[in-house]
Amino acid sequence: MQVLGLFSLPVSGLTVTVTLLAVFLVLLKWYSTSAFSRLEKLGIRHPKPFPFIGNLTFFHQGFWEAHLELRHQYGPLSGYYLGRRMFIVISEPDMIEQVLVENFSNFTNRIASGLESKPVTDSVLFLRDRRWTEVRSALTSAFSPEKLNEMIPLISHSCQVLLAHLQSFADSGEAFDIQKSYCSFTTDVVASLAFGTQLDSQEEPTHPFVQHCHRFFAFSIPRALLVLILSFPSVMVPLARMLPKKQWEEVAHYFSSLVGTVTAAREQQARGERRKDFLQAILDSSLDEEGPKATRHLTEDEVVGQASLFLIAGYEIITNTLSFATYLLATHPKYQERLLAELDAFHGAHGSLEYYSLQKSLPYLDMVILETLRMYPPAFRFTREATRDCELLGQRIPAGAVLEVAVGALHHDPEFWPNPEIFDPERFTAEAQQIRRPFTYLPFGGGPRGCLGMQLGLLEVKLTLLHMLSKFRFQVCPKTQIPLQLKSKAALGPKDGVYIKIVPR
Repeated sequence: MQVLGLFSLPVSGLTVTVTLLAVFLVLLKWYSTSAFSRLEKLGIRHPKPFPFIGNLTFFHQGFWEAHLELRHQYGPLSGYYLGRRMFIVISEPDMIEQVLVENFSNFTNRIASGLESKPVTDSVLFLRDRRWTEVRSALTSAFSPEKLNEMIPLISHSCQVLLAHLQSFADSGEAFDIQKSYCSFTTDVVASLAFGTQLDSQEEPTHPFVQHCHRFFAFSIPRALLVLILSFPSVMVPLARMLPKKQWEEVAHYFSSLVGTVTAAREQQARGERRKDFLQAILDSSLDEEGPKATRHLTEDEVVGQASLFLIAGYEIITNTLSFATYLLATHPKYQERLLAELDAFHGAHGSLEYYSLQKSLPYLDMVILETLRMYPPAFRFTREATRDCELLGQRIPAGAVLEVAVGALHHDPEFWPNPEIFDPERFTAEAQQIRRPFTYLPFGGGPRGCLGMQLGLLEVKLTLLHMLSKFRFQVCPKTQIPLQLKSKAALGPKDGVYIKIVPR
């Protein structure tokens, strides 16, 4: 008995340990799938999720292909899980209208992961609720036709720098990746318009602005950490925010200091002497000069936030749009020739470039750009978050649900766009646009939270193509990838660049 007594405590301790381990494993197994019944309860079809990670592997080729597959398999209303987070995907125009316009007060905000950092968290893209409304209202005048007209000379200057660099390719007839050239060009435009800094990034690749842009876009979350964050968000998101972010903080400090330095210098200048760029437009629009002392509607951090948002949109989105347009024109010479005729007539009729004439006198260029954005919308998905429980066309949507608008699937739906894989600018004649079903074309989002900088983005693309095609033709070459392979981890873009030849006119 004494011998048995000696083993009673260790056996009891072992039993407790085994029991606790078993309970832990049972709870872990329950946790691994406990979030994956919500879509089924809502009656929304979706791919089968895997424990912990949900449908992460469904997106291994990117979101573009996955959205098209979701639309093909499950229709215009479907869903998926990223980790434990539920996403409801919509590509039905009437439901999209309900979200973006009719029930906008319940879908004001975009999704926030909790991992966003300054300066982008202070941009109009991520601000929420009342503060978003206030900042957007203050920024509206920064995109007025008068302000955009003032920016044309700065964009045109960067276009001339681009043309000078491309001349050697035209002279040699050498095939090259024009996407790389557009990357340098858009870096120059962003530096000029949003940060008040004139540069030639191809000639100055070691310039601090260029280097910090590269670091800005190189930042990413390691895949293993991403899986842990998706699987255990309530624990891992706070922990991830505590991790050192030296590289990101250095980049944020550089851009913040640059904006601060430029702003301080301009405050010492007379109003008429200040550079007429996007940064100045933000500063002007945020200034309230009523009362005894002028005050600003935007904080210093929010000014930096808008400049940083311009970096995101003005670099990646514009680069990819120009790359796609160039590819489509090179592979469709008939449409390119018609566009060249319009551009030649425009130059003959207009001695200088002004915003009004660019808007009114280049209808076919507009059609080419709009069709490019239909086929290859860089911002091919966007989200809205439900504040309260609601119903959309009979579909229950719980509070906190994230609705994702599948722009790419919408733009390639043959119900709304016959032969959607064919490039056809005639889809965007004035007559065709008048009879088109609303909310079937959303390259810039829609409703009150649609892209505020849409007109500036279109102006930059239009000016660039105007300058390029006034001097060169685009031609395919043996290295041109047909069909074009795409990447879509973030924005939609060419996977392997766009190789073409340019021919002097």
